[in-house]
Amino acid sequence: MKKITILIILISVIIIIGIGFLIWLLPLFKMNYNYHVENAFPNLSFTDPIGVYDANDGTNRLFVLEQGGLIWTFNNNRNANTKQKFLDIADLIVSGGERGLLGLAFHPNYEINGYLYVYYTKIGTGQSIISRFTVNASDPNMANKSSEFEIMPPINQPYINHNGGQISFGPDGYLYIALGDGGSSEDPDGNGQDRTTLLGSILRIDVNSVLSYTIPIDNPYYNNMNGYAEEIYAFGFRNPWRFSFDTVTGNLWATDVGESSWEEIDIVKNGKNYGWNAKEGFEDLNPGVNDTDIEPPVFVYANAGEDIAITGGFVYRGSRLTGLIGKYIYADYGSGKIWALTYASEKVTANELLVDTTLNIPSFGTDNDNRLYICSLNGNIYILNQIPT
Repeated sequence: MKKITILIILISVIIIIGIGFLIWLLPLFKMNYNYHVENAFPNLSFTDPIGVYDANDGTNRLFVLEQGGLIWTFNNNRNANTKQKFLDIADLIVSGGERGLLGLAFHPNYEINGYLYVYYTKIGTGQSIISRFTVNASDPNMANKSSEFEIMPPINQPYINHNGGQISFGPDGYLYIALGDGGSSEDPDGNGQDRTTLLGSILRIDVNSVLSYTIPIDNPYYNNMNGYAEEIYAFGFRNPWRFSFDTVTGNLWATDVGESSWEEIDIVKNGKNYGWNAKEGFEDLNPGVNDTDIEPPVFVYANAGEDIAITGGFVYRGSRLTGLIGKYIYADYGSGKIWALTYASEKVTANELLVDTTLNIPSFGTDNDNRLYICSLNGNIYILNQIPT
């Protein structure tokens, strides 16, 4: 009888906590149907596009990353009807599922040095490769494949999933790299909480040296004596597929794809632990880990129904969609829903559903004017616009 009483009490506590969490969460959700998506370039199509980029070199071009190993470039004009193959490394990569050509970043001085950086999974081994290429001196619409220079030693991946994939230069001029926990499910190797491995982390390196790269002296484990990887900027991630920097505040926004319960949004800070695999969202998976050492997420939503995998976007800093300025735009890959998260005074005050596209959305992109583009696996690139009134 005593055991039954204790069980009833425990169940009651769990229900109360769950209801309390929902009471906290529900007022944040709003609907705002003033927006829709349009085909940004109706005369162009791609195969598995997973990134849209602007080199910020004043040429008004966009670059589209295809998971299979190609990068295309074209004039940023709605009526564009031709595209040029900028780089083809399909023969270097293994593609499919969560592997392939996953990330692209143009050097801040690209207009001068012609450097671009890519992240791909290597054919034969599945290792993560971070390489630099150089644009053709006589043709700005073509990179030299033979110029490849591997910045880092190949990073071993124990499984085929959770590769991360985002690479981007921060406002500090350093290159940031997202790596997942190495894959499988539930992080069987414990990489998320293991600082001796690069996996499960966002890295930060300096590629502006005569060496392949150096470690910024304010990285949290610079010259440490514990065997921790000095490249680590923050750790405790499952699969931080996409991240971006707010061009006004400099905040690093990352999304972490959940295991089975919660999709997570983080503001990433130097040296912080984001919980995986001790926590998923706010949920404790390993009560033995001290919660005071874990940075809580900014926001979570339930992995349920068609909402199965979060896709990180950007804090909108354009001028056309005035109602979205300063809000973090993100999506769910499975459902195609796009939301706008309002974050002020260190907390989330609203989460607006902007549009339910039904598209599979692997990535967002921006151009030099901060217009917001959406990649879809149907081969099209869309743009977020306001519905005319």
